[in-house]
Amino acid sequence: MMGNKTTAKNAKGIIPMAMDKTKKMATKANDFALVKTEDVVTNSLEATAQWQHVADTALKGGLKLAANQQDLIFDVLNEIKAQMMVSKKRFAKLVN
Repeated sequence: MMGNKTTAKNAKGIIPMAMDKTKKMATKANDFALVKTEDVVTNSLEATAQWQHVADTALKGGLKLAANQQDLIFDVLNEIKAQMMVSKKRFAKLVN
């Protein structure tokens, strides 16, 4: 069995080829990472915009609901007040 021996003569050709191959692989990996990073950032921005719209809609709906509930509470309190006034008059008639 004879193994491949590296000699100074054939090393001169191998080293530049290895460096070129390494440079090409590093460039390819860098380009891949750049594309994937752009995809992640773009998708994140799109998702954030969608959730921001959902949150805005929910907030507006929540504030509208709170306003309606507040109006309902005051209407009920006014009705209770009116009933108490009528009851006070009736009770005063019963006592007198």
